Amino acid sequence: MRIITQRALAAFLTLCCAAAAAQNTAPAPATPQPGQVLASGTVPDEATKAAVLAKLRDVYGAERVVDQIAIGPVAMPANWNGYVQKLITPDLRQISRGQLKIDGSNVSLRGEVANEALRQRIASNVATNLNPTYTVNNGLRVSAAEQALLDNTLGNRTVEFESGKATLTPTGRAILDEMVAAMLKLKGRRIEIIGHTDSAGLRASNVSLSQARAATVKSYLAAHGVAEENLAASGQGPDRPIASNDSAEGRARNRRIEFRLAQ
Repeated sequence: MRIITQRALAAFLTLCCAAAAAQNTAPAPATPQPGQVLASGTVPDEATKAAVLAKLRDVYGAERVVDQIAIGPVAMPANWNGYVQKLITPDLRQISRGQLKIDGSNVSLRGEVANEALRQRIASNVATNLNPTYTVNNGLRVSAAEQALLDNTLGNRTVEFESGKATLTPTGRAILDEMVAAMLKLKGRRIEIIGHTDSAGLRASNVSLSQARAATVKSYLAAHGVAEENLAASGQGPDRPIASNDSAEGRARNRRIEFRLAQ
């Protein structure tokens, strides 16, 4: 079976077993739309197909999964469906322009991720979820140039807001205008907008503020030409500091908006 998405953060998943005879019960061919996930290949029974589709819908959302899975007389390794379930994880959403192919006990993973640490983590998780009879071909690569475009455009600057609010300052809007130009060069890549705060005050309030600020940035970018469906906003509050909160300088660095290729 193969899973394919058509947006730039594409994930392709193919699940196959050795065929004992010609496949049958294949759904009518479909052309995935941007953002959809195409699942194709052959599995032995409806229960296996239903389990795979349920896991995919849980990870990607039911509206994104396009079913092209066929039912046919194929031979599977022991507990094959269980291992497939372990491999369909939210980590797949971190891969762009990718493919996960599970052909019997051979697993091939390809695509782009944002950084080397993420590449190694995903590859390690795949390996640890399988038994030694499985062979893993890790073809993940780091999409450094595209993430670097975002990082270099933002530089060491902070997207500014009015104190304690989710209202952009003129300086904040000027930075976002530059980010719009950079994002349009990425031609449809999905981008995560992540809000962060310092640790002063209540955590719950900081999480809400960081979420509201990320949402404001998303709305601003969408209003200025970046496709809204390619933007996701979340707030991490004080949970991911990049500097000590013990100084005013450190707290200022922690109050930030982060732009990451979605991975």
